[in-house]
Amino acid sequence: MPEGLEDKVIRDDCPPEPLVQAKVIGDDYAGGYAQGRTMRDSPTIANLHMAAQQVSRTDRGAVLVTTHMNDDRGLEYVHELEFGRISSTVQIRTSVINHTNLPITLEMLSSFTLGSLSPFLEGISTGALKLHRLRSTWSAEGRLETRSVEELQLEPDWQEHVANTLRFGAVGSFPVRVWAPFVAVEDVVNGITWAASTTQGSSWQLEVSRKSKGLSLSGGLADREFGHWMHTLGPGAIFTAPAAVLTVVRGGVDEAGQVLASHIKENLELPDSERDELPIVFNEFCSTWGKPSELSVLSQMNELKNHGVDYLVIDAGWFDDQSFTDSSRLGKWQVNKTAFPHGMKYVVDAIHQAGMKAGIWFEFEVAGRQEIECFEKTDWLLHRDGIPITSGDRRFLDMRNPSVRSYLHDKVIDFLRSNGFDYLKIDYNETIGIGCETPGEPGRSLGEGLYDQIQATLSFIRQIRDELPEVVIEVCSSGGHRLVQSFMELGAMGSFSDAHECIEIPLIAANMHRMILPRQSQIWAVMRPELSEDQTRYRLASGFLGRLCLSGNMETLSSAQWGLIDEATSLYGHAAPIIASGESRFFGTKMGSYREPEGWQAVLRKSTQSDDYLLVLHAFADAPSSVAIPFDGPMGRVELFADQDTSLSFSEGALRIDGLSAFSAAVALIHDVK
Repeated sequence: MPEGLEDKVIRDDCPPEPLVQAKVIGDDYAGGYAQGRTMRDSPTIANLHMAAQQVSRTDRGAVLVTTHMNDDRGLEYVHELEFGRISSTVQIRTSVINHTNLPITLEMLSSFTLGSLSPFLEGISTGALKLHRLRSTWSAEGRLETRSVEELQLEPDWQEHVANTLRFGAVGSFPVRVWAPFVAVEDVVNGITWAASTTQGSSWQLEVSRKSKGLSLSGGLADREFGHWMHTLGPGAIFTAPAAVLTVVRGGVDEAGQVLASHIKENLELPDSERDELPIVFNEFCSTWGKPSELSVLSQMNELKNHGVDYLVIDAGWFDDQSFTDSSRLGKWQVNKTAFPHGMKYVVDAIHQAGMKAGIWFEFEVAGRQEIECFEKTDWLLHRDGIPITSGDRRFLDMRNPSVRSYLHDKVIDFLRSNGFDYLKIDYNETIGIGCETPGEPGRSLGEGLYDQIQATLSFIRQIRDELPEVVIEVCSSGGHRLVQSFMELGAMGSFSDAHECIEIPLIAANMHRMILPRQSQIWAVMRPELSEDQTRYRLASGFLGRLCLSGNMETLSSAQWGLIDEATSLYGHAAPIIASGESRFFGTKMGSYREPEGWQAVLRKSTQSDDYLLVLHAFADAPSSVAIPFDGPMGRVELFADQDTSLSFSEGALRIDGLSAFSAAVALIHDVK
């Protein structure tokens, strides 16, 4: 509960939630029609009793509460709750230790549970609780869905006989697909919101359950029913579920989501180039669409070198001469000598001499159909049903295999080092699905194989970071399919989406504020010579919702367009401290279609270091010519990036923006009166 509200708790009309949800094979299943719907509240946890609890501090000074629970057969459950040092969050880890003389197989283990929601209510309290989730699909990530618990049939039945449970999540190696791993419960009567997220990059689930008056939340690894996961513990063995992150705030889902996202700061280690500023990126993908060359890169470099761009990233296709959509030449990672006749180091050295840092794209976890030697190397590939898992033109390298890791060390780490690259974009463009077999261990579940595979991928990325600590890492997975903490804490940035050239970009970019830190959210701003002034501003303004990433036909832009880019990049440098460290509020029209949006959207972000504000506004179809946004801060000097007919004024506790038109945009940096 929020600090200071301890005396406001009145809930005493529901059973307490245990600290752990688990199910062991051989134990009975829960009654009340549970099978196929939930594995919560099984007899596995009925006999747990508390053995000990300690409060200590971690090596980094965080408060850690460790609770030990035992059952009668000899299983010990350890629940670790760690308070954030620099964020208003808690991290929870749950472990099981087998003290018996026999193997024990788990088919469900939660990372966290939370119960008795809301403790500030009594009875059913109709209309008092709302559930917030983030829907996510390709090029439309993070859309907020809010529904009452009554709409979702999360009321207790008249006999409190059935646990009405909503179980949702993702299955496969795209952890942000259909849903982002996020849930929030809002007590609208008391203005308090609880939020939780899982952190792993493989199959996950969250459950909202209600059998009696209080609502419960739990989640973690997708269980046997939902994600084909089981794990056998031999005598003396221990298994620790992936961490979950939780928070509670006085406020709504917007505040809760941003606090939850701030937990990444607890573990984020940035290269020196990323610590104090937010360098601007140019990625050439939307310039050549997967056919970069020495000529194209050097031509772009010459255009960019005096325009405030810090990173120049060579995207997919440096190993081939086909467009990315037509190529599956993935796996050998040999520089295309036709496109790069002098080799990569020649190009990297030129980029450095121009005063920029050089980046390169890899999708190193897969083998493409056109690379026959890699595609058919079956002992290096993931299998299901004894057959290499094939999705489209991709198969998946077994990252658990030491030979694969050694091969990739040569092809990725040594390549980056020998050519002097400063930036690595890690892409991943297919999902493994329900899971994979474990070589030599036919009894292991598919879901466990998937979990181990993704843990091995994360380990390899850590190895890259350890060996090349100043290389900036960008996490990408067909855009935004891997925007989870386990990946984001290893990367300076993540691709917010594959939304390259579409009008919904600012909608998706604003959604990201509830999912990841804006300083890590890399947003496309693709420049084309045929764009009008309004269209150019619209795209550039979207980049102020996170990390500005330019792309497009830079060599053919007009001087007027370059003037707009220079104006935007200059203002971006001034706004960077607020983007890096701020709190956002959202205003505008409730969106129907993302593809054909109507109305307007504004994000007002206040610096946590000063009284400065950043306003990013986009107008869509049928937008009003004027909008007013509540504003209670001091208003001093204003830097405005907008059409000359657009103005900003302050009166009666509101910012007023006039002169808007369909698909126009405005960015305002509002300085403190000091």
